[in-house]
Amino acid sequence: MSETRTTPTLGTFVFFALAILFGGYFTFAAVQGDYGVFRRVQIDAEAKALKTERDRLAAEVARMENLTLRLSDTYLDLDLLDEQARDVLGVIRADEIVIR
Repeated sequence: MSETRTTPTLGTFVFFALAILFGGYFTFAAVQGDYGVFRRVQIDAEAKALKTERDRLAAEVARMENLTLRLSDTYLDLDLLDEQARDVLGVIRADEIVIR
C-alpha cells in the first residue's frame, strides 16, 4: 500500500500569509492610522487644551464686561475712573508724593 502525504499545498501557505498580512495591516491602522488610538489620544489632549483656553478667555471677557459696565454712563465707578486716569494720563493729585 502506498502512503499519502498530507502536506499543505502552496495555496494554504498563501492563504495564511495573506491573512497574517491583512491582520497586521489592520492592527497597525487601528493603532496609528487617521482614526487610530494614538490619534484619539492626540485629539483628546487638544480638546482639553482648547477647553482650558476657552475658559480663560471667558473669564477675561467677563472681567472686561465688568470694567466696561463700571465705566458706562449709567454706572460710573469713581475709583475705577480715577485709576484709569492715573494710568493712562499719568495724572496725580496735588497732595500725593510720587516715589520712583
